[in-house]
Amino acid sequence: MKYMLIMRATEAARQDYDTADINQIIEKMGAYNEALFKAGVMLAGDGLADSMADNFVVDFAADPPIVTDGPYGETHELFSGFWMIQVASKEEAIEWASRCPLGPGSKLEVRRVTEMSDFGEAADNPILAQQELWRAESGQV
Repeated sequence: MKYMLIMRATEAARQDYDTADINQIIEKMGAYNEALFKAGVMLAGDGLADSMADNFVVDFAADPPIVTDGPYGETHELFSGFWMIQVASKEEAIEWASRCPLGPGSKLEVRRVTEMSDFGEAADNPILAQQELWRAESGQV
């Protein structure tokens, strides 16, 4: 089972981060990432830039879509990073998410990534089969 761990931080947590010892944060996150890698569960992960100049939102409410500076619809919780993990169960995903070294004002939203079985009768759709081939060719699990 694949899960995406979505890191969210309130504005207060972001302010705390700005005044924290960056080396200490890097060490804690590095140790967490190393544990994920050594356990063989980490597929991907990265932090996201806060720079408003580099981020944008594409809103598909109109044709053509509207592009605005972003990245956030609501700034009370900022999406600041993610991990993709592959584990055997929801319980294992909970265990790894609970070990993340985040502090007060931060949350992890944990979402299971869809699998072919989630598509029911449409699981034999050739487009889905092609996506599986692309994943295999690119080395994705």
